Amino acid sequence: MKKKLKLKQYAVLLLSGGALLFSFEAYAHSKNSHSRMLPAAPENSDYYNNGMPNKHKVELGKLLFFDKVLSGNQNISCATCHHTLTDTGDGLSLPVGEGGQGLGMARHTGVGDNAIHARVPRNAPPVFNLGAREFSRMFYDGRLEVNPSHPSGFDSPAGDDLPMGLDNVLAAQAMFPVTSAEEMAGQVGENMQADAAAASDFPAVWEIIANRLRNIPEYVDLFKAAFPDEVTQASDITYVQAANAIAAFEADAWRFDNSPFLRFLKGDKKALSKSAKKGMKIFYSRKKANCASCHSGPFQTDHDFHAIAMPQIGPGKGDGFDGHSDFGRERVTGDTEDRFKFRTPTLSNIALIAPYGHDGAFNTLEAMVRHHLDPETSLLEYDRSQAVLPSRPDLDAIDFIVMDDQQRVDDIADANELDEKHLSEKQFGYLMDFLHALTDPAAVDLRMNTPMRVPSGLPVAD
Repeated sequence: MKKKLKLKQYAVLLLSGGALLFSFEAYAHSKNSHSRMLPAAPENSDYYNNGMPNKHKVELGKLLFFDKVLSGNQNISCATCHHTLTDTGDGLSLPVGEGGQGLGMARHTGVGDNAIHARVPRNAPPVFNLGAREFSRMFYDGRLEVNPSHPSGFDSPAGDDLPMGLDNVLAAQAMFPVTSAEEMAGQVGENMQADAAAASDFPAVWEIIANRLRNIPEYVDLFKAAFPDEVTQASDITYVQAANAIAAFEADAWRFDNSPFLRFLKGDKKALSKSAKKGMKIFYSRKKANCASCHSGPFQTDHDFHAIAMPQIGPGKGDGFDGHSDFGRERVTGDTEDRFKFRTPTLSNIALIAPYGHDGAFNTLEAMVRHHLDPETSLLEYDRSQAVLPSRPDLDAIDFIVMDDQQRVDDIADANELDEKHLSEKQFGYLMDFLHALTDPAAVDLRMNTPMRVPSGLPVAD
């Protein structure tokens, strides 16, 4: 009887002269720190177009995503680095972009004069659930983000050159890989797209691609169907429309909100195994792993930027005294306090998307999680065999320049924000079981998202 009376005392709390009513269930949840932090499951309204994009846009976007016609030398598509056979990534630590040959881990650096000039400096991120409205920033450093006060609606590397009419930040993101020499444009002198990209003439790049599409009759018909109010003839086609279609495809095809964890949040208490539930408590507990301090919300990201002592491999982004470092968020803000900070990734289907990190430094999920538990030790003892990088002598020679410099390694360690955490091996196993419960079964096989052909007539796969 005393216990019941005590609980009733929590039924009403007087706060600033007003009554704040608590349900018994809410009180019970507040007694467990992990329950207090559990997010709500996403609803249809949490996605662009209520999760139902225009089917004609989706079909057009699917073909464009896999068509090499968007690239300067007609030899690479968006799908090359974000393929259905590699769970919308490429399976490599750093992508082999324009000039390479093959797909996934079989992709190599190319041959002769057409070979790649450098590795793409950052890992190809997966494209899962980016059609959710909560994703308002793109790229590891957040250099593209929603800004309603800007005429285009976004802050971006294109500045005032970014056109209006983009449906969302996912569409805005699709404007940029085609402007990168290493990714899709090619090198100076190889083609008009590459020359325009080298001059940072982004509007010229987008017009060159749009003109290619205007000259493919099948694409003209597809654009008319997808944009009936905008396109009545070939000359009406723009690259903004192409980007909007690509975003519609990505948002529709790669929306995965039926993982065991999300089913659990929707009320199916049997969706999680006992060990996964124990792992969930460890994930959300402030006293244990405390993962949710950054990996919050239904897709496990706070959309913010953090320095976690990630090893730096590959060519870097041009930072530091020799250009081989990557200062992350500082590149956008100019604030040295943001050095080595990178955007918190979503953990949707996390078990499928190795390698991990902004530069793919860790080849297994276990290694990535252990790094989070003791970042500085992990950095100092980094096992370089984890880097999945197709070998070429001149590229190999610069892959570990930063890691070979103790001062630069110490600088990365000094910026680390994460406290060391201690878990038993049993607790670690539970945590891994929970992370595997973030995988939607429908994401395991994405072959149905791959077209058999594309309107340009170019090969879909190398």
